[in-house]
Amino acid sequence: MTTVASHVAGSWRDLFGKRHLGAIVVLAGGVALYATNIYLTASMLPTIVADIGGERFYAWSTTVFLVASVSSSVVVGKAVARFGARGSYVLALGFFVAGSVLCAVSPAMAVLLIGRAVQGVGGGLLSGLGYALIRSSLPEALWARASALISAMWGVGTLAGPALGGLFGQLRLWQVAFFALAAAGLGLAVLVPRALPRERPEGAIMPAPMISMLLLSAAVLLVSVAGVADQTTLRIVFLVVAAVLILGFVAQERGARARVLPRSTFHSGAPTKWIYLFIVVLAIGSTTEAFVPLFGQRLGGLAPIAAGFLGAALAAGWTIGEIPAANATRTAAVRRILVAAPLLLGGGLAVLALTQRADAGIGLVVVWIAGLLVAGSGIGIAWPHLATKAMSVEPDGVEADRASAAINTVQLVSNAFGSALAGLLVNLGGDADAGSARVMFGGMAVLVLLGVLVTRPLTRQR
Repeated sequence: MTTVASHVAGSWRDLFGKRHLGAIVVLAGGVALYATNIYLTASMLPTIVADIGGERFYAWSTTVFLVASVSSSVVVGKAVARFGARGSYVLALGFFVAGSVLCAVSPAMAVLLIGRAVQGVGGGLLSGLGYALIRSSLPEALWARASALISAMWGVGTLAGPALGGLFGQLRLWQVAFFALAAAGLGLAVLVPRALPRERPEGAIMPAPMISMLLLSAAVLLVSVAGVADQTTLRIVFLVVAAVLILGFVAQERGARARVLPRSTFHSGAPTKWIYLFIVVLAIGSTTEAFVPLFGQRLGGLAPIAAGFLGAALAAGWTIGEIPAANATRTAAVRRILVAAPLLLGGGLAVLALTQRADAGIGLVVVWIAGLLVAGSGIGIAWPHLATKAMSVEPDGVEADRASAAINTVQLVSNAFGSALAGLLVNLGGDADAGSARVMFGGMAVLVLLGVLVTRPLTRQR
């Protein structure tokens, strides 16, 4: 069985060399565009609602985008098989650009929601293709570094999105922001023909996994509704039903001809399921960052801008951790990284849980920053190796592409569940902000630390 540790890794110079620069710019650029759009739109939404109305549907701007993203991420493999790398990427950019333009010219919230749905279709394809096309666009020696760089684009989005969104919102130029996203998408489209391979993968074109897509989309929709439900009991009901739908998805995948997950996911001796479960743990743990600005303002007394950058500390730790970790190639080093990852993420969240209190001074804020950086580094050091392992398990090209594309689908669904779970824990913490923060960070820390159990089967793999 091939593992990341069994190959001599290429250098960062190779990745950014003339031969591969175009491919990595396109793949990383698409993910950066997707991530930046998420945080930029969230920052501008109060201004948008003030201009065009529709406050009742405020949360649905995120919901329709997320559901559309998950739905399209499921068909990434089919898109590549039918249209090839170039065609599928141009298709994704086409949806994203069209959706961005529609958002920019929206006279009312109903039109904006349609634009966000179209944007989401393109975004889900872009984020999935970012991983799915690594195998066909780059040599295996560069997979770990490419995965690290593409994943780091989420850190770029976390920093650039709120800053740009806040600026455009403050100037009431949110339409210009959406046009700028469309222009960036068109710029990437120009590079695609020269950057990505022309060939289509060999093998028959499989039908779209429609049942799997419907089950996942319905689950994510329920989770999104749970995130905005007022009653804790209602949230729990929605989450339980969504979990049942996920179990139905797994049962469907086990025997389906048209699948989202590669066939090795259900083989007892293959590490694939453990790779995806590891991604689930890390992705759920990362969703705590959404509440960091809130508690930074209420408990730390930070200004909104400072609290926003406090929330970006986890993403910064993610980026700081994954770039050097991608250099690890020896099997023993990769094993140590995988064992350390949930310990760092869970430990950082535990530090945050133990230090939440009202009227926190600058000293505690510094501790929070350190805890977030440590937590983020736990995600970052493991991510490139998990992505590379997922790409390497399947010898068959079509199945390997499916395994690569599934990384993004698993991440998106896990983020949806993690966000709803974090919101539920905040509500269970009671009315006091400090209590809510302790319950949320503490509960997530326990969940992540249990992820050490997932690392054991992976670290036994040779």
